[in-house]
Amino acid sequence: MLYSEKVMDHFSNPRNVGEIEDADGVGEIGNAKCGDIMKMYLKIDPETKVITDAKFKTFGCGAAVATSSMATELIKGRSIDDALKLTNDAVVEALDGLPAVKIHCSVLAEQAVRSALSDYYTRQGIDPLPIVGEIKEPEE
Repeated sequence: MLYSEKVMDHFSNPRNVGEIEDADGVGEIGNAKCGDIMKMYLKIDPETKVITDAKFKTFGCGAAVATSSMATELIKGRSIDDALKLTNDAVVEALDGLPAVKIHCSVLAEQAVRSALSDYYTRQGIDPLPIVGEIKEPEE
């Protein structure tokens, strides 16, 4: 299984690891089959609705760590609307590809972002379903 240099870099030197104590949105998603679990924390500016900080904690393989790291990099400084457009394909592309058997890790990263945004809307008293959509446990 060959990983790109970017995947290896984000695995060896993950960005934005940790948690945000007073996060505005927290999402956790897991894949029971492969054992990967991602927890995403978001800080969102109440005025501009821009994600000012994003951190993650991932329990899983190197690809799971790399996709979490890249996902936080892709949404930091972006609006909620932009973050909702993040796809697993964009994460894979930003990492210069992933082996087919590891694509589910990128889906996990996308769903973790969506889950955190869903939590954000719920905390605002807004039904997240019409905005964020259904959060699905990724399939292997």
